[in-house]
Amino acid sequence: MKLSNPLQNLLRGVGLLLIVIFAGTIGYRFIEGWPLVDSLYMTVTTISTVGYGEVHPLSTAGRIFSIFLILGGVGAVFYILTTLVQHIVEGEFGIRIGRQRMEAKIKKLHNHFILCGYGRVGEATASALKEHKAKFIVIEITQENADKARQAGFLTIQGDATKDETLRRARIDKAGALITALGDDADNTYTTLAARQLNPTLPIIARANNIEAQKKLQLAGAHRVVAPETSGGERMAMLALRPATVEFVETVLLGRGQELLIEEIEVSKDSPLAGSAIKQVEERFPGVKILALRDKDGVLIPNPNPNATIEKNSSLAAFGTTEQLQSIEGCCQPRGPRPAKSIKAD
Repeated sequence: MKLSNPLQNLLRGVGLLLIVIFAGTIGYRFIEGWPLVDSLYMTVTTISTVGYGEVHPLSTAGRIFSIFLILGGVGAVFYILTTLVQHIVEGEFGIRIGRQRMEAKIKKLHNHFILCGYGRVGEATASALKEHKAKFIVIEITQENADKARQAGFLTIQGDATKDETLRRARIDKAGALITALGDDADNTYTTLAARQLNPTLPIIARANNIEAQKKLQLAGAHRVVAPETSGGERMAMLALRPATVEFVETVLLGRGQELLIEEIEVSKDSPLAGSAIKQVEERFPGVKILALRDKDGVLIPNPNPNATIEKNSSLAAFGTTEQLQSIEGCCQPRGPRPAKSIKAD
């Protein structure tokens, strides 16, 4: 097991002190000819500078040896004490400074993602968010997983995601979406209920382990419910049945090493594209293909009619390069683009 530097320094100091004690005991034994117990006692009293007096009268050689023994022993003890104090002070200040920096970064976040849980599913989700350069906060209740998330470089709040206070610390009122990937279905349900109460319009993606939990999470207010085991099984089946199709969809949907992406882009109420037809948008942005249209009521229309009108507060599933999608996103949200979200047909 690899030891931390403070612990290594402490062990090094203890080892140095033991060497000094051993050397002092052997030194008095051979220089003065004292028994080992008397030599050890004299060594300890000399190093500790308690001033009990000499066990036996010292010779000149013994006095000179005592001088060097005092210097070596006091130096070793001072090194140990310094290491302990430094470790305590740096640890407390380091934790405090780290917490202050994290809180300062969290206060600046807007339209970010909140990821509840950093287990196996949560860790994979965090890696995907990081790959897409998304801003997000991890909420994890256990010390071990919270430390693991911090070591990965993620903004992390150690706390219970089912509690309102914890969600407020993650600025749920300013968040763009919440992902609850906790291992227990009940915890995911309580987290969904708490999040829905604090932010009624917040998109919520929840993890479920069975069909019954999926229904409860939907009733609790989750927009999307994902069962990792079911999704994994379906993906494995599709890889066997249609491997090329799955590879293409994952490439464009997840942006794996390619410029082509599929993203959902919201059309704000003051967007110049509101009221335009699908074909007009595609003509205005050459190379962009509108694959689906979600109206203001949330109904998804795959492969919409080219003459279909884009309404205010609706969204588009657009296919194109990163630059093309950024251009249309800037036009859809002229007051400042929001991170586009991947879309999946209902």
